[in-house]
This record gives sequence, structure tokens and C-alpha cells, in this order.
Amino acid sequence: MALVYLRELDTQTKFAIWKIEESESELLDKLQLNEAEQKKLQALGKGKRTLHWLATRVLLRYLLNTNKYIACPSDENGKPYLPDYPYKISLTHSYDYAGVMLSTKGECGMDLEIVKDKVLRIKNKFLKASEMKFISAEQEINQLYACWCAKEAVYKLQGKKGVSFLHDMTIRPFNFEAQGIMTLDLYKGANIHTYQVYYEQFQEYMLGYVVE
Repeated sequence: MALVYLRELDTQTKFAIWKIEESESELLDKLQLNEAEQKKLQALGKGKRTLHWLATRVLLRYLLNTNKYIACPSDENGKPYLPDYPYKISLTHSYDYAGVMLSTKGECGMDLEIVKDKVLRIKNKFLKASEMKFISAEQEINQLYACWCAKEAVYKLQGKKGVSFLHDMTIRPFNFEAQGIMTLDLYKGANIHTYQVYYEQFQEYMLGYVVE
């Protein structure tokens, strides 16, 4: 496993991305798993899903700088948390990479996606017509992925199921750059929560992350 990106946003928040180079057995050797986690692995079966799950846990151990067992269950909405540490947490993975974000500032969200033209086929499923107006023709695919990652990061931060990328989130107009910030409004009932979401290109991937 190779650390390819480590960033501290401030004294309270950091994230890391690792390239997964080990086999399943090599990753398992770096962990202790309880009975529930062992059953989770069996349910995942063989392949990338298992490697992603294991890799995020190994990376979590690296960021917390411990060789001891780390409890990382999920709540009723599937949001992971750390009952024995003061950090809020977000996990992500895509193809050969796994990412973990930790923060003591507040809830956080992180998403990593490999950039492919398939996003063109689904853009109307996660962006409103008003949002489509600011998408650059020259950077369409990259900007669409930046928007997707931003909405996914906020979805992970808020932690509740049933939130619609299309209907409950609106991104304000922004000009795409290789690294930038966008403003996203999340509508929850009569309330509007506004987030500054960071995005950046990482090799052939797009990364989005946000903290309360």
C-alpha cells in the first residue's frame, strides 16, 4: 500500500489517499476484525469491494497512528463513525485507490471518482437545468465530475438516506479550474444549509471534500 496524497486542511482536519497494491490476505494481516466485521467481509465476497473495505480500514489505522483494533461501525443510515476517537470520519474509494478523511471540527464528507465520459449520460439525473447552464463546454466532463463529487461529499457529511442530489442540493455557478471551491445549498425541510466544497483533479480522478 502506498500513500500518494496526505493533506492537512487545518489543525483539525486531514485526509489521505492510498493506492491499493496488496492482496486481500496482505491487507487482512494488517488488521484485527471482530465477528461482525468478518461477517461483513464474507457478505462482500471477493474482488474490489473487499479490497476497498479493507484498504480504508488500513488507511484509517495509518492516520490514527495505531496498531490496535479500531472500532468503525456504521449507524442506521450507513454512515461510519469512530466510537473510541473524537474524529468525525468519511470514507471513499474508486478503482485502485482508497481515501479517509478525519475531522474534529465537525461532520465531514469526501468522494473520489475516476473521470469517464459515462457521466454525460446521467448528468440530468443529478444536476438541475439551472446548474447545467454554468457547465463549461471545454471542461464539461471534469466539471460534471466536480459537481458529482461535491454532492456526494455533502451527502456523506449530512449522513441521512433519502436526500436527492437533484432535488435537495443546488450548486451555485462557478468556473471550473483544476483545483477550486464551489458553494452548495442543501435543502432540508424549510431549512437551507450552505457548504463550501473543495474539489481538485487527482491524476485521472476527481476529488471532492467538505467539512462543517
